[in-house]
Amino acid sequence: MTTTGIRVNPVLRTPPAPPAAAAAYFSASLAFHADVSDVASALADARATGTDPGFVVIDTRSTASWDQGHVPEALHLPTALIPEQAERILDKSVPVVTYCWGPGCNGATRAALALAELGFQVKEMLGGFEYWAREGFAYETWEGPGQRAADPLTAPVDAEDCGC
Repeated sequence: MTTTGIRVNPVLRTPPAPPAAAAAYFSASLAFHADVSDVASALADARATGTDPGFVVIDTRSTASWDQGHVPEALHLPTALIPEQAERILDKSVPVVTYCWGPGCNGATRAALALAELGFQVKEMLGGFEYWAREGFAYETWEGPGQRAADPLTAPVDAEDCGC
């Protein structure tokens, strides 16, 4: 007896979710995550207009990591210090955006969880400091300001934004 089966590729082995379930999932994802470019754009707009961006950025890494480079407008609040310091230095009515090293690090996720458990509105900045620097945004170090050329694998070279 010969069995003939339909070969299904790895992408479709598990079928896509129904559109309504996909819409709910992706909508929820946007409630939890912020893109590096969107954070940079909102901070730049606030700087240019002299207004408040409506959120605060928190670098959740160690002091040595902070000194190596961080988002200029960020506050430094290492994840381990959140339970004892967050309520003293942050306003619960202002959303918080956490970041850590990059996509290979879940430190920003742990920090976001700790902040949410304390009652803060929180999002995680996808890509972390790595993508902030790789996309060519200015940063600060213990030695002063820094900036790298945009990596063409992460950001458009000759455009204002990626159009997404």
